[in-house]
Amino acid sequence: MASLKDLKNRIASVKATQKITKAMQMVAAAKLRRAQEAAESARPFSERMAKVLANLSAALEGRDDASPLMAGTGSDKRHLLLVCTAERGLCGGFNSSIAKLARETALRLAREGKEYKIICVGKKGHDALKREFSDKIVDVIDLKSVRYISFADANKIAHTILEMFGNDEFDICTVFYSRFQSIMSQVPTARQLIPSKLPSTGDDEDEKIDMKGAVYQYEPDESEILADLLPRNIAIQILRALLENSASEQGARMSAMDNATRNAGEMIDKLTLIYNRQRQAQITKELIEIISGAEAL
Repeated sequence: MASLKDLKNRIASVKATQKITKAMQMVAAAKLRRAQEAAESARPFSERMAKVLANLSAALEGRDDASPLMAGTGSDKRHLLLVCTAERGLCGGFNSSIAKLARETALRLAREGKEYKIICVGKKGHDALKREFSDKIVDVIDLKSVRYISFADANKIAHTILEMFGNDEFDICTVFYSRFQSIMSQVPTARQLIPSKLPSTGDDEDEKIDMKGAVYQYEPDESEILADLLPRNIAIQILRALLENSASEQGARMSAMDNATRNAGEMIDKLTLIYNRQRQAQITKELIEIISGAEAL
């Protein structure tokens, strides 16, 4: 059984840990509001961009001069997996859930006899995947020095991907991230970037774009506009993924640190109870020894 001094030291240690987890929870709560606002603000813009591209691409459907970013290469044998995670841990299952989805996709592609490469955005994704897929990881993008995610950061990643696509290194690119729903819920998501999966312009009422009777004429023509918008759309979708990740990370960290703080409080209560019982037993033992010695005299 541990001595009173050991119990006292352990209680002090758990209290110090509790202060740290409480402070991290408060910091995450302060960062969450800004990150959540940024993620929610990016959603309408990225969705509207996709709808504009869908309107433009409808005019080029079936044409030979359609951009490969929209039409694809005609093959699905080579894949690029863009795995976006956090640079830091202590955020529950946030990083592991994204890595798990990417791992399942990679293993499925391997079973189907397809080739794949992995680009990790964030240290934790690389740490989770390097043991099993070290030979498949072609690049690791470090965003540790970035305080607030901006379009410039997403554009650098998009430029790397577009350069690889231009060099005919892959056919399909998919980004993996965690979509923010609430503090308690973050959904691991896989979204295809190349070729761009755009909203339907067909008869499906759930996905059909409402033109409200308008007829659009574009100047210059659709192919020139798409040549500029499609690469920009890749950067925008990556930006959305990074912003969703940022909000999800802070929400997951806030929840994890809250659980850790409460668990530390429960452990302190248990250790204090054990300490008091052991101290009471020791005092009782000393009193018995004193009384026994007095009676012997």
